[in-house]
Amino acid sequence: MLRKKLTVTFVATFKIPENMFEFSQYLGFLLFLTILTMGFWLMFFLVSFVSYWVGGATWERFKEKRAKKQEAQ
Repeated sequence: MLRKKLTVTFVATFKIPENMFEFSQYLGFLLFLTILTMGFWLMFFLVSFVSYWVGGATWERFKEKRAKKQEAQ
């Protein structure tokens, strides 16, 4: 039984585009990144600082109520 050697050659025939995106698409992408970054830092602020603030205010109010209750007794 004879085996024949088969060779396959792939040739790239695509053209590299000179400018893939228009300038308005680039500006839109920058605007998207800006809004995404601002949203990230806003969520970081809300999760860390505001929860700390509300937790501290709640703890202080609890201590005031407890002190008032002890004075009444």
